[in-house]
Amino acid sequence: MYIPPLSNVIHAVPRAMVTGYTPLENTKFILNSTGVAGLFGGEEAVASIALVHVFEGRKWFGWYNSPGSYIMGMRFNRLARSAVPSLSKHKREHVQTDLASLFDYNGRKGPKFRAVHSGTTFQETGHLAALFMKECTESHAIPIEGRETQPVSVTIADLDYVPRHEEFPALHRRRAPFYAGVPILVSVGTCVACGWYHEWYTFSVILFGIIVSGISCLVIGSGTFRFTHPEPAPGSPPGDGILGCDEGVVLLKGQEGAVNAITRGRFSLLFEWKDAWRSVRLIRMCSIILVIQAIAQLILVPQSSPFGQLMFVASVAVSWLYNLWLWSTDKEKVQRDLLMKVLHKPRLTRFILGTRTSMMIFVLLALDMDDPEDVINFLLPPSTRAWQMWKAAVIKRLRNHEKLEFDVSDWDDSSLLEGERQMLETLFKDAQQAYEGFEKYREQILPSSKM
Repeated sequence: MYIPPLSNVIHAVPRAMVTGYTPLENTKFILNSTGVAGLFGGEEAVASIALVHVFEGRKWFGWYNSPGSYIMGMRFNRLARSAVPSLSKHKREHVQTDLASLFDYNGRKGPKFRAVHSGTTFQETGHLAALFMKECTESHAIPIEGRETQPVSVTIADLDYVPRHEEFPALHRRRAPFYAGVPILVSVGTCVACGWYHEWYTFSVILFGIIVSGISCLVIGSGTFRFTHPEPAPGSPPGDGILGCDEGVVLLKGQEGAVNAITRGRFSLLFEWKDAWRSVRLIRMCSIILVIQAIAQLILVPQSSPFGQLMFVASVAVSWLYNLWLWSTDKEKVQRDLLMKVLHKPRLTRFILGTRTSMMIFVLLALDMDDPEDVINFLLPPSTRAWQMWKAAVIKRLRNHEKLEFDVSDWDDSSLLEGERQMLETLFKDAQQAYEGFEKYREQILPSSKM
């Protein structure tokens, strides 16, 4: 039997294992996960940029290699696209941008609002109404004795100050800008170290990141943080109204201008006309170079030695920690503080009542209206016969300015079923307990009223 030499044996190799010539197979160009690090941390970086308008001096302290440049670039593009012409109080033309495009200043909707004098109803209000509602829920509460099912709060907000149509609230004086010295020093230090050891890829990437971040802060910081609200028509009735939700209601008491500052006010960024559209173009330019920064990091950082990559990661990591610290700031609380400054810190008196029936009576008494029928129908639409009898008795006493005191004759009606009489008795007792609680704190709720 003939056996061929081993040198002549052809081994079968799977087709998938056979490789031929491919483009760039002899190049030393490398792509790895190190450069991708610059694409993360976008939300924290956006928070850092957005707070430029809140902390005094923050715009001068953005010179560090910040991560998340791609996401920031997308947000900057949206901010530039939101720019619209606007008029200032001096009738000079400006450009106004919507801060919701960059940061959640106007994103959340507020609760329903009902003006008690004009009858105007907003099914939903703006973001500032939601902020004010949150401020009220965190204020000190006074419990009112009575039956308890699901506690409901009633906050009396005395809006004595009417904000101007256009306000520029003072920025916070905090140490946040000065803490930026840490990432600035680390970014500059790592950049110098890379230059010293001729790591030019990483040197250029870190330096470019420092410049782009610093310019972005300055461009955004050139805008003015502004509060605006519609001016009321001459001769408008008082703006008293009910701002409410399931957990509680806020009774806004004041002039129309003070109330619509809450229900229809907004925050925005304002750029002056001479530099306005130039600023918008600069925002677009920042958007482009931020995206270029992300691409440059992705391509150039992996071409460096491990030392250069380590320097890049160190600069990004420290910057990310600083951004994370800023991001952890209670941004909603910061906005609430700015709103309360605009409103000159109105007096808030909050009460906790055990039932919605008690809450409704408390609100009606606090409004001190001669004809509360429209308001009571708004708070409690017509329903069962027992509820209708209850409302009729309450409205009659409020119109006549009588005490809300009830006895058996009010609920002992032969036309009612036993269950309806029991429910009616419970509702009248709730109303009386709410009235007694209101009388106890009348001087706090209605300071100008006479006993």
